[in-house]
Amino acid sequence: MALERFLLIAVSGLFIAIIGYLIKYRGMVQLVAGYDPDEVVNEAGLGNFIGTLAIVVGAVTIMTGILDYQDIGDGILWYVFGVFVVGSAGVMVVGANRYTA
Repeated sequence: MALERFLLIAVSGLFIAIIGYLIKYRGMVQLVAGYDPDEVVNEAGLGNFIGTLAIVVGAVTIMTGILDYQDIGDGILWYVFGVFVVGSAGVMVVGANRYTA
């Protein structure tokens, strides 16, 4: 069961990282939840900010899957991961306000 769980987590992390890549490097800021082109004053800045954080969240998700597969973390791993993801989402929401009017 551990291999299946690892694959699911790794694919999820890869998906998040790909979305971050599309936002940051391909300028697809319309993938950002709540994006309103009438309110955004700096699309490139928003894309860079959100895209970078999404890539980091994807990478941390994959790393968490690797650590879980190797039984490293003794139960605290998923708590730390959950706090990281919720914190990252909060940083995205608050930080995105810098790029709106």
